[in-house]
Amino acid sequence: MQTRLPTHVWIDALVRRVQVAGASAFVVQKGDRERGDVVVKLATLDRMAALFRPAPLFSEEREFERSPGPYEFSPEFEIDEQINRLRSRDSDLWVVEIEDRKGRHFLTESVIGERAGNGNEQDSNLSE
Repeated sequence: MQTRLPTHVWIDALVRRVQVAGASAFVVQKGDRERGDVVVKLATLDRMAALFRPAPLFSEEREFERSPGPYEFSPEFEIDEQINRLRSRDSDLWVVEIEDRKGRHFLTESVIGERAGNGNEQDSNLSE
């Protein structure tokens, strides 16, 4: 059985991956350092965004589901409203915002409905 990385270590690695690729990542809200859930907002800097939240599975492995859907984006204010609702229900929630014009999420974990990869496969679908 694998042990899940502490949340703060996992987030540090995500932020570093984003920065190395030339995009930006910010921790908007810190939660429980060891076991807090994480939501990731992906903003494409054109007032569109997507939200990645933990999949509703009880597993040691992290898996995410994307809102509105695989490879889709919503108006950014709608994603912000979803995040605010989640924050009001979970004080241990971490919120990370990624800003990337190419729409890459940089998650190495599984995202339901997307091909395996680190979020770079949508490069060809979006313009810079």
